[in-house]
Amino acid sequence: MTEPEVVNVHQAKTHLSRLLERAHAGEEIILAKAGKPYARLMPLAPKRRRGGQLPGLVVGPEFFEPLPEEELRAWEGR
Repeated sequence: MTEPEVVNVHQAKTHLSRLLERAHAGEEIILAKAGKPYARLMPLAPKRRRGGQLPGLVVGPEFFEPLPEEELRAWEGR
């Protein structure tokens, strides 16, 4: 793996959009202030969806059937 590029703050302000695109593509960039590493610009880990948030909840096929007209009217406030 290659070393991250070090970019000074002035250059980062000037080219922030480009740096963000590079970080989003997986590159890590070190931001430096007065020549000293100050912060790290890197991609966020992708958010993973987790199942099982409602243990024991089982939805049967009847859940997807159309509502009876009377219940539909009640939900719509008619």
